[in-house]
Amino acid sequence: MSALRFAVIGDPIGHSKSPRMHAAGFAALGMPHRYEARRVEAKDLPAAMEQLRRGLFDGYNVTIPHKQSVLALVDEVDEGAAMVGAANTITRNSRGRLKAYNTDVAAVTEELRNLAPEASFASGVAIILGSGGAARSAVVALARDLSTERIEIRGRAFENDPGAGQRLSADLGERLGKFGLRAEIVCRPLSTSDSDTRATCIIQATSAGMHGADDGRKIAAAVAWNDVPVSAVAFDVVYNPPQTPFLTAAEEAGIRASNGLGMLARQGALAFELWLGRSAPYNAMLSALID
Repeated sequence: MSALRFAVIGDPIGHSKSPRMHAAGFAALGMPHRYEARRVEAKDLPAAMEQLRRGLFDGYNVTIPHKQSVLALVDEVDEGAAMVGAANTITRNSRGRLKAYNTDVAAVTEELRNLAPEASFASGVAIILGSGGAARSAVVALARDLSTERIEIRGRAFENDPGAGQRLSADLGERLGKFGLRAEIVCRPLSTSDSDTRATCIIQATSAGMHGADDGRKIAAAVAWNDVPVSAVAFDVVYNPPQTPFLTAAEEAGIRASNGLGMLARQGALAFELWLGRSAPYNAMLSALID
């Protein structure tokens, strides 16, 4: 078996756990492949993509700040990436053609299904805290994979600019509509609302609570936890630290909750499968993140 070369590209990139995770996946299957973290500034993104196209690399993961701009540098965009308007995985075929995917979408779907295998997320209200890339992926996961009819996005961006919410809901609605999907998407400032009483899931999709970021207390207070049905679930995309104010508030209210470590491993495993065409050793990859 010839050794292949993969990388995650972004700026900054030193914090990435992807090299450890993928190295564990390759080792579990006895593969000689390599995976590295590459700091790529915005001005150097076209050159980095050309290196992939020419075969210096065999696949990329893409992180901040390139998830949106990379779409203009590939030959084909998968449905999920097109709906979100961002990609986190790039494949290369034998002819050097590049295709963009968004594996965050399926990872969010699987995390919610694991939290509540018995649940239907179609009715009620799915609440998303935050309006960035992770929030957009969550919207697509809910609308496409879980048939959610009403999604409420709460964000700081809407507090001083009501038009920002209108633009986001219109953009997401248009993207979903191109693939025959419909969902009512409502954007509100970051605060509690009557929708809390009908919540089926609450997704914390910001960096709040992460080491070095906002401490997360304001995000946790944006939900009236005592009004949330106990059948609902709460999911936080943050995984470092493993416990955040959002998760603590959910658990104190008796709500099933999970952090973002499983999502990180799932999106990585899905990228692994896209590159190599075989099942990824998810448990080995997850264990590498925990150790």
